[in-house]
Amino acid sequence: MTTPISRRSLFGTIGAAAAVLFIAGCSTAAPTPAESAADQSLITELGFEGMSAKDIITELDTLPVAERSTQLMASIRPAELILMDATKREAAVPMPADEFYVSVAPYVSQTHDCHFHSLTTCRGELANQDVAVTVTNDKTGEVLVEESLRTYDNGFMGLWLPRGIDATLTLGFDGKSATQSLSTKGNDDATCVTTANLS
Repeated sequence: MTTPISRRSLFGTIGAAAAVLFIAGCSTAAPTPAESAADQSLITELGFEGMSAKDIITELDTLPVAERSTQLMASIRPAELILMDATKREAAVPMPADEFYVSVAPYVSQTHDCHFHSLTTCRGELANQDVAVTVTNDKTGEVLVEESLRTYDNGFMGLWLPRGIDATLTLGFDGKSATQSLSTKGNDDATCVTTANLS
């Protein structure tokens, strides 16, 4: 019988690892869907039993950086959330059928390459900052988001958007602005956007 991992040990202090990950950006060791073994018992051990992908993402992406686990890798793909523990066991949780998650880290002077968002390692430049956000459906002109959002402690902000669209993201911060194209159409579309340069 496996012993459940406590939430306290899972979300222990990152310490020096946080500084390394900040410099390196998102980890390149994130699992791919093809490698994922559907070990659903892992979800229970990680403390996520009964939670949807949306619930898990909200919990992990909004967690203070100092409480993020070094024992967990969580990678957001368009179709699924992939969880991997320190022993490299993996489990996949399906994403909502009608919603697509995009995590955005606007920046002024420092960024990193990223395509699929890692909930435990990705760090952006502007942590805990208020940013004006507008998202518009390119085809219909419908404004999907128009509000001030505060970046999480990891420097990212999360957007749940309709699937199957092309959209334009406009950001405003400290008198600077950025415009970014988004797509929620395919299984290779980015869930991590780190190219919105505020200028």
